[in-house]
Amino acid sequence: MASEQFVAFQQKMASNPVPPPAKDIVELRSRIDGAMGQLPLADGTSAVAVDANGVDAFLEKRDGGDNDPLVIYFHGGGYRIASALAYRAYCSHFAARAGVRVLNVHYRLAPEDPFPAAVEDAVSAYQWALANGTPASRIVLAGDSAGGGLTAAALIAIRDRGLETPAGGICLSPWVDLTNTSETYTSRASADKLFSLASATEASGLYLQGQDPKLPLASPLFADLAGLPPLLILVGDAEVLLDDSRMLAARASDAGVPNELFVYPDMPHVWMLNYPAYPEAAQAFDQMAAFVSRVTRK
Repeated sequence: MASEQFVAFQQKMASNPVPPPAKDIVELRSRIDGAMGQLPLADGTSAVAVDANGVDAFLEKRDGGDNDPLVIYFHGGGYRIASALAYRAYCSHFAARAGVRVLNVHYRLAPEDPFPAAVEDAVSAYQWALANGTPASRIVLAGDSAGGGLTAAALIAIRDRGLETPAGGICLSPWVDLTNTSETYTSRASADKLFSLASATEASGLYLQGQDPKLPLASPLFADLAGLPPLLILVGDAEVLLDDSRMLAARASDAGVPNELFVYPDMPHVWMLNYPAYPEAAQAFDQMAAFVSRVTRK
């Protein structure tokens, strides 16, 4: 059962006025940056803009945390909206609670830059981290929603290019099947207020622009996952993407990839983004922290 704090937060959000629809995707991105980009950083943390091999990013870290493990984080937004700026406060909280540095990547977005631009940027950011002195054994890739799918795609691309394998991957409510055909698009439709089959169809169309949705780097569910590092997969039971997570875990197990799948009762899509508003978000942060600590241990 969901916590009282979660229920109160949901009720508060539901009572907020609903803004008029954005006139276009540029306005929608601006609204998201305006709302989320102004959120305060976690106490005792900093965020510095960096150029990661030509890819814009923020490096969030706690004070004195220069030697912390590095999490390379890919934001959600269906490959078409949101930004590293919008995720700056969230990543600073991740840095503070997990004791990590976070390279918060502003990968290119569709429709201006369709697939595989996001994957190319993800790999470039990883190569930048290696070149700047962080060993692969101290790096974990992570992301939510489309960013969770990008995490899996980047791990596949890193393997296929013969680069050093990072220590692990964290997939939060990941979107890993761009055919958008799983059963939970129907069974969780009424419960999921943040993502839907209509949203997935629109976003995949903008991202793929006619390319095959079963391409392994577009939909990692259809990839050979053998040789990937350990995965942590967190998903809510009230998500249309629930089956994406279940199937990713199953495919990883079939390929011999160590993985942990945790399904949170009653939780919606990417609930952890609201940390520290309720205990379920804090629990997710603690699981991510424990995973990073375990796989990057010297």
